Amino acid sequence: MSLPSDAGPPQGARAPSEGSAGALAPSVGALMLDAEALYGELLRGVRQLRGPDTRLVGITSGGAWLAQRLQRDLGLAGEAGVISSAMHRDDFSKRGLSGAGQQTQLGFDVNDAHIILLDDVLYTGRTIRAVLNELFDYGRPASVKLAVLVDRGGRELPVQADYAAARVTLPASQSLALARDDAGKFSFQIEGP
Repeated sequence: MSLPSDAGPPQGARAPSEGSAGALAPSVGALMLDAEALYGELLRGVRQLRGPDTRLVGITSGGAWLAQRLQRDLGLAGEAGVISSAMHRDDFSKRGLSGAGQQTQLGFDVNDAHIILLDDVLYTGRTIRAVLNELFDYGRPASVKLAVLVDRGGRELPVQADYAAARVTLPASQSLALARDDAGKFSFQIEGP
């Protein structure tokens, strides 16, 4: 896994420099991302994106964890919203509700709200499409911005993050998922060959 040399960060994101929070840290026989350092970058990016009335909404499960922690670290009142893609996925016939995790919980009126949608890893764009359909089931927001911890490319739909803490390249055979320990500390799990 490496940072692509010819691609800059998505609009609003900064390219991680060597030794910065977005840099890759070596591991045994592989490279791995420092999820806690990238969270610090995401926190800075969300501060830039949000306005006084912006609501945070995290996509289950990794994005919801990020939204909950950002809500606390930004000193925002109330709880961050949680949104599930389960009911609008284009692979629902294969997956069903298995692994659907937490269901959508939005403790505010979506109509005319300014929302920052949060996810751990942006890949094909299909989860974002499903989540937007779910969000519009609850109302018509004034604006929706997308902030992600990692953009791994591989888009199949025209979806782009307004802010990404890092960009990485992974083979299609590998998956990257955010994990959270009992203390709330983030790490990444890479699965596949």
